[in-house]
Formats: sequence, structure tokens, C-alpha cells
Amino acid sequence: MDTCTDVIVVGAGPTGLTVANELGLAGVRAVVLERLPERTGQSKALNLQPRTAEMLDMRGWLDPVLDRAVTTLPGGHFAGIPLDYTALDTAYPYQVGIPQARVEEFLEAHLTTYGIPVLRGHELAGLAQDADGVTATVTGPDGTGRRLRAAYLVGADGGRSRVRKELGVGFPGRDGRYSLVVADVVLADDSALPTEWRLPNPDEHDGDVFLIPLGDGVHRFLFAGPEQQKHDKDDPVTDDEVRAALATAKRFRPQLLEVRWASRFTDAARQAEHYVTGRVALAGDAAHVHLPAGGQGMNLGVQDAFNLGWKLAAAVRGRGQGRTPERLLDTYHSERHPVGADVLANTRAQGVMMWPDDDVRALRGILGGVLAMPEANRRIAGMISGIDIRYDMPGAPGHPLLGARLPVRLTAGRGALLGPGGGAAREWAGRVEVGPAPEGVAETVLVRPDGYVCWAGPAGDDASLRAALERWFGPGD
Repeated sequence: MDTCTDVIVVGAGPTGLTVANELGLAGVRAVVLERLPERTGQSKALNLQPRTAEMLDMRGWLDPVLDRAVTTLPGGHFAGIPLDYTALDTAYPYQVGIPQARVEEFLEAHLTTYGIPVLRGHELAGLAQDADGVTATVTGPDGTGRRLRAAYLVGADGGRSRVRKELGVGFPGRDGRYSLVVADVVLADDSALPTEWRLPNPDEHDGDVFLIPLGDGVHRFLFAGPEQQKHDKDDPVTDDEVRAALATAKRFRPQLLEVRWASRFTDAARQAEHYVTGRVALAGDAAHVHLPAGGQGMNLGVQDAFNLGWKLAAAVRGRGQGRTPERLLDTYHSERHPVGADVLANTRAQGVMMWPDDDVRALRGILGGVLAMPEANRRIAGMISGIDIRYDMPGAPGHPLLGARLPVRLTAGRGALLGPGGGAAREWAGRVEVGPAPEGVAETVLVRPDGYVCWAGPAGDDASLRAALERWFGPGD
């Protein structure tokens, strides 16, 4: 027998859990499928960028996440070259240092607010879609199969996405050219070991090991050398390999007590050709894989989720009511695919800049001098932090606010018409809140649930405003 829900989310990483929370906030029924039987506690990612912090704050979720954080870092980096985030126009000009597992812990716990279950030990075995919905075939923990039926499905199941493969969506790009290892290790007490988080800097730490303290004697260890280039990505990382890499340290002699977990990764760069296929959407690593340079990976996926979640919710709520904005879900691809492509481009560039070569070091020296210039720093810091993301939207071409982020509180997950003329949104009550214009904004602005301005203009331009309300929120009541 088919079990019915509104949306099936495949994958309980940060991306899938954020999508599920957005759906729950909108009152949409959802279920999360996760093939692993329990959370591993492993944390490949260790940071939240300023734009992700803004989006979590937009929902009122940032404070509990900060409670789980280890530290904050007042900047970012481009291939290890420091970037000053205090130059950014944001309330959060820093990175939040937090293991991915702690972000997942909050997001999964928050799902209980909406009664959305995470079905662990449930693996997608196949899917089929038709004009009315999607049927997922799922294998449970005991090996038995069942079918789930939903209006939509989200594939947030990682770089080797089963959803993407079931859809037959192309994943063009290139394979990795060099290999690295990331590991969480327990080390014996040593007063010379690093005690604070720091950003990677290949120039400063050349020939040394890169360690970040995670607490309780555990350190994050990142390394790459000739030995790592001999292995396939799926080869296990042995304790002896980790021990040998630790032995290359110049400033201290770390003694390995335990390897909690270790994984290989490469500089492969690939992106799904289509983020939306019928009633199925791809997000996070299922849609894009890249070298984790600059600390953008988890952030890119979470921001995918914020863009996708409210659009999926609108599509579900509008079913059969004629209230779904036409082709709204297609804008997920048209907006997020270029953002993903930009991240792939900048991480590929960073990969080249981190290559251990004397000529590259010379180039890094020149680039470091350029990035020390305020204008260059602001440009690259805005790119890496996500602050400068801007979507191409119809409306008033060239308007400085159109398509840009506007940090406001949207804790209910609805849109907002801010400024004079709020009465124009009367027919969209329940979908669009009304309030005063934010400080420093002279005109009336229409803000989408993901915090991006989708219309801006003077009060009284009712025809243009109404067109924008219908475009993004569907016909009025």
C-alpha cells in the first residue's frame, strides 16, 4: 500500500533538513528518508558563512545554532589568502565555526516542531513520476520494501545521488585531479598543538600539518601529499597513513591516539544539468560537487534549500486551488544553477592557487597583494560569503534593490510588503505580511520568503506591484 504525503525529502544532511524545516514552517506534510541507521556525528563542513547566518536569523534559528558553535572567525579566505569580512554590509561579518553535525542536530530536532519524521535506515530504491505526483520505492531497515506517494520529491542525497541517477540527469564536469584526506583524530596532550581555530594558509603552513581543535582532545586534520595521490577515492584511510602525515609536522610532534573517522576527497567539479525535472528537484551535493575551498559547500546547499523550500510549499498549497504561481518551481533552477556554477568556478580557481609549486607561490604573492586592496577584498569576500548573491528578476530593470537580499525577520516563512501602500497586498493576506520599510529603504519593497527583493518602487504603483504579487505569490483571493 502507498503511504501518502506532500513532499518526500531524500537525505538528512543540512540541505535536506533545511528543506524539510521550510516545508514544515509552511504547514506542508513531509517525510525525510535517510539510508544511514543513525546520525554518525561526522562533520565534513565546519562553518557557516555570513549569508547563511543571515538566513538562519531570518527564521529565528540562528541563536540556537550559535549556542552550539565553537567560535567565530572575523574573515574568510580565497585559496588560503585572508579576506576581511568586516568590510561586508551585514550584521554577521564573520564565519560561524561549527561542525556540520551540530547544525544537523539542531535542524533535525527542530523538525519535531512540525511533526515531520526522519526515517532512518530507509534507502531509496527507485522512483517514478506522473502528472499528479511521485512514487518512491523505499527499502526499510529490515530489508522490506514499501512505496511512498507524494506530490513532489527532493533529492538531497549527496554527490552520488540515487535520485539524480534515477532521473537520468546529466552531471557534467571533470573528475578530480588530486586527492586529499580529512580526518577527526584524538591526539595526546601537547602544549605546542594549536588551541584556536584558524584559516588555512598554504604559505604560512607550507610543509606543516593543518589542525583545528574541536574540543575534548579531538582535532580536525587535513592533509595531502604524494602518498594520497596513489589512492582511489573509496580506499580506506589507515591509521598508519594518518600517523605518517602527522609526522611531517615541523612545529610540534602530535601523538596519534585514535582516528574517529577519515575520508578522502578530491577537486572534482560537477554540476547537474537540471535542478528540476518534472516534480523532482535536486539540491546540495546532489546538484553540485566541488573542492571545499573557501568553506562554501554546506552553505551552498543550505541556501539552495531556502530558495527551494518556500517555492515547493507554494506549489503544494496551491494544488487544486489555482493559487500556484505559474512556473514558480522553474525559478529554482534559473536562480540557483548560476550560483552553483559560480562556486564551481571559484573553487576550481582556488584549487589551482593552492597547488604546491614555486610558480604558484609567486602568483599567490601577487594575488595576496591585490586582495589586500579594499575594493578587491570587498569583491571576493562578497563572493565567498554569499553576501553578493543577486538573482535576475523581472520588474524594474536596473533597480538597485531588485533581486538583492534584504535582511529582515520572516519567522513565519511568508513574503512581506514593506513600506507605504501595504493595502495593495490585502488579497494576499496569509501569504504576504505588511509592515514598515526597513531602516535606510526609502521605497516600498516586496520581499520573498527567502529574503530577496522581488519588487521595489514608489507607493501608488499598484499595477506593477500587483503583477509582482501574482508572479511570486499567485492570484489574489
